[in-house]
Amino acid sequence: MNHSLQDRSRVVVVSEDPAIGEIAATSLASHAQLVLCKSATAALEALSLEPADLVISELELSVMPGIELLERVRLEHPDTEFVILADDASRAGAGSNLPMGASECLGKPLEAGALIDLVGRVIARRRLIEENARLRTSLEVFESSRSLVRCLDSGEVYVTALELLLKTLRSHRGLVLFRRPAGPLANGLIFRGFDEGESEGLREYLVGQKPFSIEAVTGSSVAERGPLSSALTALGIEASRVMTLPLAGGDQEAGVIWVLEDASASRWSPLDLESASIIERYARAALENSERYGQAKERAFIDDVTGIYNARYLHQSVKHEIQRAERYGKELSVLFLDLDRFKRVNDEHGHLVGSDVLQRLARVLQGCIRQVDTLARYGGDEFTIVLVDTGQAGARAVAERIRNTVEGTAFEGGREGPIRLTISVGVATYPHHAGQGEQLLDSADKAMYRAKSLGRNQVCSADELETSEPRRPA
Repeated sequence: MNHSLQDRSRVVVVSEDPAIGEIAATSLASHAQLVLCKSATAALEALSLEPADLVISELELSVMPGIELLERVRLEHPDTEFVILADDASRAGAGSNLPMGASECLGKPLEAGALIDLVGRVIARRRLIEENARLRTSLEVFESSRSLVRCLDSGEVYVTALELLLKTLRSHRGLVLFRRPAGPLANGLIFRGFDEGESEGLREYLVGQKPFSIEAVTGSSVAERGPLSSALTALGIEASRVMTLPLAGGDQEAGVIWVLEDASASRWSPLDLESASIIERYARAALENSERYGQAKERAFIDDVTGIYNARYLHQSVKHEIQRAERYGKELSVLFLDLDRFKRVNDEHGHLVGSDVLQRLARVLQGCIRQVDTLARYGGDEFTIVLVDTGQAGARAVAERIRNTVEGTAFEGGREGPIRLTISVGVATYPHHAGQGEQLLDSADKAMYRAKSLGRNQVCSADELETSEPRRPA
């Protein structure tokens, strides 16, 4: 059976017999990359320059015996197949007579057809083994990459992708620069394998006075020189090559992963690069999923009428801010606000006008607080504001500013003309009035209803609460 040879196969033939070299050249030159060597030393030099798929060698060589060449190849180039040339192939290749480490034995005198068939068979077997190894590796990478699918936070996607790449590429140094569409830490850097000085140097280069542009990286690459080269050189960080992988979600998420090839380790193989490509594809999909999850989560926390946060988000925010205030020994205040006699607006002007009034009120309230504060519609015409790092006096001042602003605002009333409204505000402060989130909200709520009971258009503190809860007017 005549096995086909692949063009990329590299075959080294070692023989001191010119006839064998001539037959090999005539038979294999058009099918494979052929290297003819007259000594074992020359063969080892050829292998050191470029690996080969197959070595065919006589055992009887004058300078270095073929059996010693076999041992050296097995030790230094374990992935290379080795076939021996012997006068009596039937005896040399039978059972235990085949030298350990040799794949097969080919008899002399050498025949072109036998040579082509044997080389084709060995190369085909080698390709099958390589393909099986590639499939196993790909399967392992696919299984590992499934952890990316479970990441619902984009920051977690970047970290997981970097760590998967480092493990797959047998590297110990890498970093991620990412930009997030929102949040207190909108831009970030993640380092692995760098010491503190190296990390600070890279941070200054990437996000310092002249920040690195993520959009400047338009495609994946593996190169000796790249965007990080000057920074790595200046910091004395050695790397044979640097892999650059830009990642982007479906909307605004974007980042770049860099992995450094260790100078002292073996170079990344085509299989390594294929595995990295699998991880990159999973990471991109995971970023898109995390974006969709974040958007859905955001919508679940947004009030449909006003476009600000709803009560569900408010409760989480109060819980989180109380934990932060407790950790750092800070104060935290909550304002509970309710429009006075808002029912008349709906009754006299209709619910569409009422909704417009609530939307305008939300914008007015946002203009009275800081970006770090949280504004939420609690329900109906009730609003709540969480004032971080704010004590009783500061919270009361904000409440009075809001009361005055609302009283002076003309709300659109359609054909009936402008609508004038007032608002009642209750103030409660952690830890003075409550130690838990729900208790703090309840105290501010009761203070607000006390303000209503005292005549509306007022600000009341939880300090002013009476023992008995006041009746709740509209």
